[in-house]
Amino acid sequence: MDEVTPDHLRNDQPSLASAMRRARIEEAERSNALAEVRGAELARLEMLHDAIRPVLAQVPEHIDLFDTGIVPGDRARLFIDMIGFIEMGGDRRTYRFLQDTRHGRVMVAESDRLDTMADAVAAYVARRLVEREKALAADTTVEDAARRYLAEAAEHAESVPQAPFAEAAGTGRSQPAQSGATGALSGAGRLLIAVTVHAIEYLGVVALLTLLIAGGFVGYHVIRSWLAARYGFPPE
Repeated sequence: MDEVTPDHLRNDQPSLASAMRRARIEEAERSNALAEVRGAELARLEMLHDAIRPVLAQVPEHIDLFDTGIVPGDRARLFIDMIGFIEMGGDRRTYRFLQDTRHGRVMVAESDRLDTMADAVAAYVARRLVEREKALAADTTVEDAARRYLAEAAEHAESVPQAPFAEAAGTGRSQPAQSGATGALSGAGRLLIAVTVHAIEYLGVVALLTLLIAGGFVGYHVIRSWLAARYGFPPE
C-alpha cells in the first residue's frame, strides 16, 4: 500500500520566485505581441497615408484645412483634419473612418480594403471643401446685405425734405423776422425753465438741511434724556 506524503513534506510546493519568473515571461510575450500588433497598425495606416497623398496634393495651397499625420499611441490614428481621423478596428485589419460632430462621433466609412478607404477620404475632402465654399458664400451674403441696408438708409435720409430750411428759402424777407421772434420766445421759455429748475433745486436743498437740523436736534435731546434716565445725568 502506497503511503501518502503530507503536503508540508512534498518537494513540488508552489514557489513565489518561480511564479514571478513565469509572469515575467508571459508579460514579455504579451508585450512583444502588442508591439507587433501596433507595428502592423502603423504599417497599415502608413500605407493608407501614402495612398491619399495624391488627393491631398490637389488641394489648393491657400487652403490650410487639412493637416494629415499619424499619431501613435494605444490606438494609432491617421488624422485627415481636426475632426476626422482613421483608426484600425478591433480585428486590427479593418479601417474605421470617424468624424467628431456636434452630435457626437459618427462613422464615415469602414472597410478592410485600402482602395475603398482612399476613395472615402477623397469624398470626405471634397465635402469639406464644399462646406468651406458655402461658409464663405454665407459670409459674403451677410456682408452684401449689410451694405445694401446702409445704402438704402442713406437714400432714405437724402429723400426726406428739410422743412425749416425750405420754408425759409421760399417766404422771402418775412421769414427772418418770424424766425427771430420764435427764437426770442424759445429763449425766454428756456430761461424760465432754467430758473424754475434752479429754484426747485434750491428749495430741495433748503428742505433737506432743515430736516437734517431738526433730526439732529430731536436726536440730541432723545439721547440726553436716555442718558439722564439711565445714568442719572442732569438734563439741561
